[in-house]
Amino acid sequence: MVKLLRISLPHLVASRTHYNEAGRAKRHLISRIYQPGTLLRETSLEMQQKSSEPTSKSQRLMTRAGLIRPSSPGCFHYLPYTVRAMEKLIKVVDGAMQEIGGQKIDMTTLCPAKLWRQSGRWDLVGKELFCLVDRHKQDYCLGPTHEESVTHLVATEGGISHKQLPLLLYQITRKFRDEQRPCFGLLRGREFYMKDMYTFDMTEEAAYQTYNAVCGAYSKLFQTLGLKYVKVQADTGNIGGKMSHEYHLPASVGEDRLMVCGSCEFAANMETLAADEKSCPSCKGPLQESKGIEIGHTFYLGTKYSQVFNAVCYDSENKATLAEMGCYGIGISRLLPASIEVLSTEEEIHWPGLVAPYQICLITPKKGSRETAALSAAEELYDSICAVPRMRDEVVLDDRDHHTIGKRVREAKMMGYPYIVVAGKRALESPAQFEVQNHRTGEVQYLSREGVINFVQEIRVV
Repeated sequence: MVKLLRISLPHLVASRTHYNEAGRAKRHLISRIYQPGTLLRETSLEMQQKSSEPTSKSQRLMTRAGLIRPSSPGCFHYLPYTVRAMEKLIKVVDGAMQEIGGQKIDMTTLCPAKLWRQSGRWDLVGKELFCLVDRHKQDYCLGPTHEESVTHLVATEGGISHKQLPLLLYQITRKFRDEQRPCFGLLRGREFYMKDMYTFDMTEEAAYQTYNAVCGAYSKLFQTLGLKYVKVQADTGNIGGKMSHEYHLPASVGEDRLMVCGSCEFAANMETLAADEKSCPSCKGPLQESKGIEIGHTFYLGTKYSQVFNAVCYDSENKATLAEMGCYGIGISRLLPASIEVLSTEEEIHWPGLVAPYQICLITPKKGSRETAALSAAEELYDSICAVPRMRDEVVLDDRDHHTIGKRVREAKMMGYPYIVVAGKRALESPAQFEVQNHRTGEVQYLSREGVINFVQEIRVV
């Protein structure tokens, strides 16, 4: 007889939290984090990767910091720090989408070819699709986007009641695109994370209102992350539709050429303008060319897909009308390195504050040094910070006490921790004073234990 082990929910939840013997939450220790190839753990990886393939600042920094490792061309392993940052970024994006009524779903990665053939995109997209055949000789692709899937889903479920409108469905999933020339690390890969939202409305007017609401949410999101973005008119491409905008971070490594008016708010991707167009079509002012990294794209689709799959909305009198649709993407795994690209120096990562893997790096004294006596003060400070609401998982202890404080501070700056707290000579004073460095501003101040606690209470976290 097989005995079933019954585990109550409280026990299951408790098993996920680790505690030390004193009953405190287990400490995040840098010595235990899998992070190959940093300043203090040098490898030959960068030497091995030297090739003719162009690289970007974000790729070099993320490789050097042990944040990513290549698997195959255009595909990368995300290591612990990157996973933490990605999870925070996803949480911020979830909040932005749900604030405007977005409902999160998760569609299949395997997309039937018959749906793509029905929409006409199987041959249109062509070689960019990762295609496969199952044992029953049925064709599939690994989804690069899900317009067909979501429209088919809504259509086969009988359409949408007017009481559910506007309907905003979104997901954050891995996507696949067979890029001919993947480069720049996560900025242009073949396997990536994307937030894709699909909206359904009864009328064209309502669809435009939804379009503007999502665009507003995008603007607010990028502002929340502290990013200076440019919204430009764009081509609808193989997705199709009546209107499209792109969101870019201006950067020299960007592959899109943008034309921006310095006199008004007009901006466009150069591919939408005539080759000889040098003045603004809105105010006739001069257009300035720049480069940008695309981080978001919005489309008003109209009935392009709802007509193919007969996805309808029903009004209060149960009359069916083809759904007016929109689709909206944010490249999650592109937004992260793009942010690093535009915010960082050549030697030091600067994260958008909210999504830094850890907000605080607390550096302990070097073993055998005069400051060794301050170790207990540093550990007590760590535990006190963890007791601050929402800060328990935001501080990491650099316990590698065989390295000097100076070396560990340099690595902490390279890693981009927003705040670095050092238990140095002044931690031996009574009362102990800790050095607190603001990585973004370079400001340094010395605070007591109580001062540090008051300081961290003001740090914004997700």
